[in-house]
Amino acid sequence: MQQRSNMPSWTRLKQRFFKASRVLLTSSGVAGCVIILRLTGLWQASELGAFDMLFRLRPAEPIDERIVIVGIDEMDLRRVGKWPIPDHVLVQLLTKLQSYQPRVIGLDIYRDLPVEPGYAELQEIYRTLPNLVGIEQIKDQANVGVPAPPLLAVRQQVGFNNLVFDVDGKVRRSLLYWSVDGKSHRSFALTLALAYLSHDGITPQAASRGKRYLQLGQAVFRRFENSDGAYTRADAGGYQILANLRGATGTFASVSLTDVLKGRVNPEQLRDRIVIVGSTAVSLRDFFQTAYSKELVNSSPQPTSGVELQANFASQIISAALQGRSAINVWAEPLEWLWIFVWAWVGAQLSWTVRSPSRITLKLLLASGSLVGFCLLGFLWGWWLPLVPPMIALAGSAIVLMAHVAYLQEELKRSKEFLGKIINAIPDPIFVKDRQHRWIVLNQAYSRFLGYPLEDLLEKSEYDLFSQQEATVFREQDQLVFSSGQEHEHEEVFTDQWGATHYIATKRSLHKDAAGNLFLVGVIRDITGRKRMEDELKRTTAELIRSNATLEQSASHLRHLANHDGLTGLPNRKLFHERLDQSIEWAKENSQPVGLLFLDLDGFKLINDTHGHDVGDLLLKAVAKRLTSCLRGSDTVSRLGGDEFTVILPAIPMAQGAARVAEKILQTLAKPFVIKGHTIFVTTSIGISLYPQNGLTVDVLVKEADSAMYSAKELGKNRYELAATSETVSNE
Repeated sequence: MQQRSNMPSWTRLKQRFFKASRVLLTSSGVAGCVIILRLTGLWQASELGAFDMLFRLRPAEPIDERIVIVGIDEMDLRRVGKWPIPDHVLVQLLTKLQSYQPRVIGLDIYRDLPVEPGYAELQEIYRTLPNLVGIEQIKDQANVGVPAPPLLAVRQQVGFNNLVFDVDGKVRRSLLYWSVDGKSHRSFALTLALAYLSHDGITPQAASRGKRYLQLGQAVFRRFENSDGAYTRADAGGYQILANLRGATGTFASVSLTDVLKGRVNPEQLRDRIVIVGSTAVSLRDFFQTAYSKELVNSSPQPTSGVELQANFASQIISAALQGRSAINVWAEPLEWLWIFVWAWVGAQLSWTVRSPSRITLKLLLASGSLVGFCLLGFLWGWWLPLVPPMIALAGSAIVLMAHVAYLQEELKRSKEFLGKIINAIPDPIFVKDRQHRWIVLNQAYSRFLGYPLEDLLEKSEYDLFSQQEATVFREQDQLVFSSGQEHEHEEVFTDQWGATHYIATKRSLHKDAAGNLFLVGVIRDITGRKRMEDELKRTTAELIRSNATLEQSASHLRHLANHDGLTGLPNRKLFHERLDQSIEWAKENSQPVGLLFLDLDGFKLINDTHGHDVGDLLLKAVAKRLTSCLRGSDTVSRLGGDEFTVILPAIPMAQGAARVAEKILQTLAKPFVIKGHTIFVTTSIGISLYPQNGLTVDVLVKEADSAMYSAKELGKNRYELAATSETVSNE
């Protein structure tokens, strides 16, 4: 079956809006639930795991040659013979290291008490090495605290090595400053970095874009807040930053204590560098879990030594200050919420447009891969984008909408089966359409009437079958019922498969099933025979009149033109006055009342201005037709001019009878008019006068009815009012 034309653009827009509203509501609801659960901390563990995954997916960074680790491993412990290592061994080590002219030496070993022999010599080293930095541990909830070597503390050559642990025991943040009892302490890594950067003239400054932030060279170190990234109500004490580690264990050049003492180290490897001395022996348990502790394909954890962790912290500060190496940045919460909503919308959109389970699964996998790709790309640029919440929102909205679609389809299937059983038992052609104006259920009578097999009609629309003009009329009538929700009957013309033209009367109504699926049911009556008989009768009558009474017809026609309105064919003002005068004379002789209704259309000028005078004239003709069809044969409807109409009601049963007629007119004209493709709504205001209560002459009755009509307009329009001197009848 060949398609004749496409459906109107406004229908396509309406369908898109319907789809968009479903998708928007679903994605908003799912995204809202995911965000609320995120604020409670439900996703924090999984988000931190995804954060670690991004670190491991990131390409390995080159070794920072500015930092060298002197590790104290198991072989060194066996050579020294005990732990802590004696002071005289430290003296030998520091003396040897200083001979290589490093820029800074960091001693990541607690040394608050003497370990003889060699304590006096070590104190002398503390006094004479200006580039030596020791450590202290500040007392907190987890640690009792270890003081710094007194001489280094006096010379302000110490830094604390306290770490910040997440709920899973991993280190993902580092401290720069920590205020205790009103005194500010610097971290070990920051102290090393500042000593190194001072040779390049870089000193701590307050950032211009945020005075509470530290600026070093090219870098501004944004202070960590308790809700940054995946964190929920995290401990944000001190000056914390998100740690941007360079890689897994072994990302810094390393030599052993024994190699240094025996002179097996190239002096150029240590010259002008930061040298950090610390434990790497497993037996000393100075190891911590980080984002790199678990490889993607290896489930065994690979912890990082404390000395290498401090090297990472110092490297992050130096690289940011000198090369502008990106920190780990996070979005503001509203932007993260929008990100989650976008992916919820993607899931809902995919689920609504792709109904096949296998295809939707494939597309969801592709969307998930794209989400991971976006997050990884953002991470490479230094941005930590949410991954787990949008992934859950993506899948959640898709599942919710898939379940909803499945429910709608199941109910639709049941409704179609039920409707099919009913309408196939009816001999009249019947069709059932969905909101998209597609035929979803048809009976055999409809198939025979159109001349097409049922399988060629189902899931099609009138634009696939009829001409553009015919299909547009059908669509307008369908849409009128969809819009108003009211039953409607209309006469139409269509051409069947064999080219024959049929006149039909279609009665349309709406029905809804338990799932809310809305259907339009149309019942067709073929009135072709009746229409042809009417046309033949008119033709025969016209020929008879023309052949036998040409002169009389001409005279009658002239009289008709003189007494009737040229547009509507109703009696004009002249004939109205004659008819009303006759009705009054008859009423006097028979002691009967006469009612007069004066009508004025509400807002007719706006309709004329909006749609044009052609549409306005057609509306006046339609109003005249409706008025005539809803009144008695003895009543007279006239058009006085413009949008003013009158109705003469002879022998009306007083005011109550005239009020009932006015009510009927109001209801009749309130129904929509479809004119030249426009659906037009118009109302009227009615004034009522009665003979003899309101007057005994034509002029008085017209004046009283006209005055009552203006009262109806002033009281809100679309109503009627009785002349003031008549008995009161409520029209509310």
